[in-house]
Amino acid sequence: MKILIVEDEKLARDYLIDLLKKLTIDTTIVGQVDSVKEAIKYLLKNPEPELIFMDINLGDGLCFEIFEVIQLKCPVIFTTAYDEYAIQAFKVNSIDYLLKPIDISDMEQAFSKFESILNYHAHEVDYSKLNQSLTDDDYKQRFIVKIGDNLKTIPTTDILFFNSENKSTYLTSNEGRRYMIDYSLDKLKDLLDPADYFRINRRYIINYSAITDMIAFSNSRLKISLQQSKDEDIIVARDRVQAFKLWLDK
Repeated sequence: MKILIVEDEKLARDYLIDLLKKLTIDTTIVGQVDSVKEAIKYLLKNPEPELIFMDINLGDGLCFEIFEVIQLKCPVIFTTAYDEYAIQAFKVNSIDYLLKPIDISDMEQAFSKFESILNYHAHEVDYSKLNQSLTDDDYKQRFIVKIGDNLKTIPTTDILFFNSENKSTYLTSNEGRRYMIDYSLDKLKDLLDPADYFRINRRYIINYSAITDMIAFSNSRLKISLQQSKDEDIIVARDRVQAFKLWLDK
């Protein structure tokens, strides 16, 4: 089994590798990276591993930024000293959430869950079925909007951005039309294809084609201009700038 380790503390990486060696499962460590940036670079340049062990708090941010750039299909076992991220972890490819310090029984239980999902006998693993069960590529293709008493469908390919305002959510089409929709930005983030859409802050999810200009702003942030938008203060949140740049550059 090919495993990638994403962990920013060398002692923790070495300890994890030592635990893996004690298991009866045949494992190969194909890579070790210590940051969000390096994890994204590795996954862009190399085939996906069969399993990832991923620390949540990395030196340059939370590991969830990786999922905003990379459409991972392989399962992930999260490792962390904190229990506050469990719900967020299970919204992505998580099959287990191990609290540090991890012991051998924790590891064995994690692989037991891994095996139960695979539904395999001995070591005959059908990874294609696991990937299919863990990944939902059926992203939203269109939205229904109301115009007076009439209904209209807007293809996602015709949407420049989504934004929240006064506790409501709106989409703006490439024709400059603005429609209210019954989705929060948190929900939209899971419905939209991350290859095309990125949440830049608490108020905006944008399509890369909507960007007309980007300007370096204070505190390592970016100020951007969008087609069909009159908002002059659209700022990429500081903690999302790095992932945003990698998203644009992939």
